Amino acid sequence: MPERINILFHGIGSPQRDLELGEDKYWITEDAFLAILDEVATWPSVGLSFDDSNSSDVEIALPALLERGLTAEFFVLAGRLDRPGSLGEDDLRSLIKNGMPVGNHGMWHHPWRAMSPAAADEELAEARDRIAAVTGRPVTRAACPLGRYDRATLDALRRLGYTTVFTSDRRPARPGAWLQPRFSVYHDDTPETVRAAVQRSRRLPVRARNAAAGAVKRWR
Repeated sequence: MPERINILFHGIGSPQRDLELGEDKYWITEDAFLAILDEVATWPSVGLSFDDSNSSDVEIALPALLERGLTAEFFVLAGRLDRPGSLGEDDLRSLIKNGMPVGNHGMWHHPWRAMSPAAADEELAEARDRIAAVTGRPVTRAACPLGRYDRATLDALRRLGYTTVFTSDRRPARPGAWLQPRFSVYHDDTPETVRAAVQRSRRLPVRARNAAAGAVKRWR
């Protein structure tokens, strides 16, 4: 069966803002980022994305992508626009100008699970509309903050017309599927450990366990 491997990056280099609790485990050095980028760029059917609206997206990631002729998708937190250490409105327009798609990562980096109707509207609709107003492009793809979601969230995303939703479920994706799992890169990862994580996910027991965990998230 064809598969797609989605690789997810977060912050690169030194954070320029205060990090949330536990967020540091997703930040990698610039050297590690470049090494992993060069590794995964050689894989067939790979997708690259960035979450959390960090300023390193345009300061480090964008030049590296352009130098290598690569494209990545950037999932933006609308509530962080123009805050220190985060992407600004001009940065979003620069990403679009350079051929990098921009999607919705919510308003405030709150988990998309057990949300009230008001919170769901703010995270899924208001944030999307604010990003679209800045970029001048429709926002039809989203990434779940902290990898958390439930059936109500997925139903709301479908009703709002999102065409693709990305998770952090660490397993291969089916090309063209509405729900796209991704492999997060961690602070101590190397090209070898990222490659090993993908290979491990293909083993039957691991694949079955990951599929069951995803099913629980989708139906709870």
